[in-house]
Amino acid sequence: MVGAVHTVAVIGAGKIGELMLSGLLRSGWPVDRLLATARRPARAEELTTRYGVRVVDNLTAVDEAEVLAVSVKPQDAAALLDEIGPKVPADKLVISLCAGLPTSFFSRRLPEGTPVVRVMTNTPALVDEAMTAISAGAHATGAHLALAEEMFKPLGATIRVPESQQDAVTALSGSGPAYFYLLVEAMIDAGILLGLPRQVAHDLIVQTAIGSAVMLRDSGEHPVKLREAVTSPAGTTISAIRELEKHGVRAALLAALEAARDRAQELAAKAG
Repeated sequence: MVGAVHTVAVIGAGKIGELMLSGLLRSGWPVDRLLATARRPARAEELTTRYGVRVVDNLTAVDEAEVLAVSVKPQDAAALLDEIGPKVPADKLVISLCAGLPTSFFSRRLPEGTPVVRVMTNTPALVDEAMTAISAGAHATGAHLALAEEMFKPLGATIRVPESQQDAVTALSGSGPAYFYLLVEAMIDAGILLGLPRQVAHDLIVQTAIGSAVMLRDSGEHPVKLREAVTSPAGTTISAIRELEKHGVRAALLAALEAARDRAQELAAKAG
């Protein structure tokens, strides 16, 4: 199955669905092998104008595509599956991009044996630096996982995880970009407080963040070792770190990620 160019339909091409569409196109996926669905005519026109993809209704997408990438909001997934479920052939691959929803949610509403792969990606897909976690449902094979990887690798890095870890993935990397943006925003404000012009503070922090991320990725060193390399005895950095620890930054991050995980589980429970 891997290596063949399948027709992919992105059902519910909102923000995440659009990330997938644009990434596939950048990777060279033929536009005539891509379909999309959208609720609003204005959104359908926007997608066609921007990417050249054909926007169809949900049932046409099911009929024509070999892979269905479902990226509707979790609360809308049940209604969608009630509409398309009876029309989905049991050998058609369904990829879920719906945060919090387990593959069993789909399996209960699709024909017996339908392969479902659960995917959690994030917004750095816009610059081909996403982190995408992929999990197999009960009927998904290694070939199905490999196809999902082939589709998402152009967006950045991929990793396979047991589905039981997907809510933690959602909390850590799915929502993760927002934590970094909040931290950068706070550091820019701190730079202004210290007397730097906003643009100077912005440029200093953004490049520092990029350099630090590349070092984490490429050096192979544990983050503690990299942090210690910056932290001289009785120096400026250790004074700053003492204040961060005093204000409970580490504990706040732990609590924040637990809250995100719990919310993912709540969404699944509400969706049924």
